Parts: sequence; C-alpha cells; structure tokens
Amino acid sequence: MFKILVVEDDKELCQLFCRVLTREGYLAFSASDGEEALKILDREYIDLIISDIMMPNMDGYELTKAVREAENNIPILLITAKDSFDDMRKGFALGTDDYMVKPVNVNELLLRVNALLRRAKMINERKQTFGSVTLEYDSMTVYWDGGKEILPQKEFMLLFKLISSPGRIFTRQQLMDDIWGIDSASDARTVDVHINRLRDKFRDLKDFEIVTVRGLGYKVVRKSV
Repeated sequence: MFKILVVEDDKELCQLFCRVLTREGYLAFSASDGEEALKILDREYIDLIISDIMMPNMDGYELTKAVREAENNIPILLITAKDSFDDMRKGFALGTDDYMVKPVNVNELLLRVNALLRRAKMINERKQTFGSVTLEYDSMTVYWDGGKEILPQKEFMLLFKLISSPGRIFTRQQLMDDIWGIDSASDARTVDVHINRLRDKFRDLKDFEIVTVRGLGYKVVRKSV
C-alpha cells in the first residue's frame, strides 16, 4: 500500500484530500506545515508528498528544498492558490515533480498521483530484463547479446514501461500521461511515432516485439519463432 503525506494547513481541505486518497486505497498521513511533515518523514517511509505552498512555520517551497537537500527523491506535488508562472518555475527549480492550482479537482489530483507513483516506480527500479535484453535506466541504454543502443529519453521510457509489464495493454493516453505528462501539449499520436522508431531499431531482436492492439494501444510480447 502506497503511503501519501498531505501537507496542508486548511484542516477541511486536508481532511478531504485524505478521505479521497484513503478511498482509493492509499494510506494517508497529514501534516499542517513543513516542519511537521519533516518529523513524519523521519519516522515513516512515504511514497509521495502532496503539499500546499502557503503555510505557517515552513512553507511548501522550504519543505521541497529540505527534502531535496536530504537527497530524497520522493515525488512531490505542490498545490497553490496562485496561478503564477513565476511561482511554478520556483517550485520546479527547487525540485517539485508536479504542480496544481486551487481549487483542486480531486479526480485530477488522483490522476496526477497515479502518474507520479508509476513514474517513480520506473526510476527506482533502474533496470529491466526481458530475455537477453536489458534496459539500464541511468544510461538510457538497451543491451542485448552482441549489441547496445543508447535511446533518446522518451523512447527509452516508453520501451522501459512496456517491457516492465509484458503482455499488459497500455492505451496511448496512459503512455502519454506517464511519460510526457498530463499537461503535455503533444497529441497522443506522438506515441505512435515513438513506437515506430522503436520497432525500426529493434526489429531484428529475437526476444520481443511491440504489438498494436487495435482500438486500445500497445503491448510487449515475446516474439514468436
């Protein structure tokens, strides 16, 4: 069960977020400011932080900075009442992973939480093996018997995600949200372009193939002999 820490000084909003997360199967913790959040992080393993920015004692920016200075790569989603590009830029510069503006749609919040957790899982695993093929996240490199290929980031992440769950069908929109981000201005057909590039590069490998599931999306399967 994923543990999520909600840092929000508005008690009603904090309780709402926690209820929604609990209903979705997450274990929710709450803190009223950054200082309390850091104390919880000291005693609990937390998978993701949802934090307001404007709070007493220690705000969301300071919390993000403290977490990153401790070399903790936990995903952080900042929430603010200010729809300001400068505020957003400051948050990302300090190391936040995503950003939402109040009033928050809880359904969108859940989508972002799911995407951040999936992306974090990919990064934490670092390496995937499928037959004789190995994908190494740190170097964005695919190795196989007698060869290797360094891929552009999006191509690598796309192949990594597909190979991490062989046989599972991913829709174009799922892949778009997880790899390009929910706010991406790119069309979901961008996924098709990257899939075709991957097929061209690895068509001679005997271990796997990327299959199109008509009307749904893509999956990786073992190549039939």
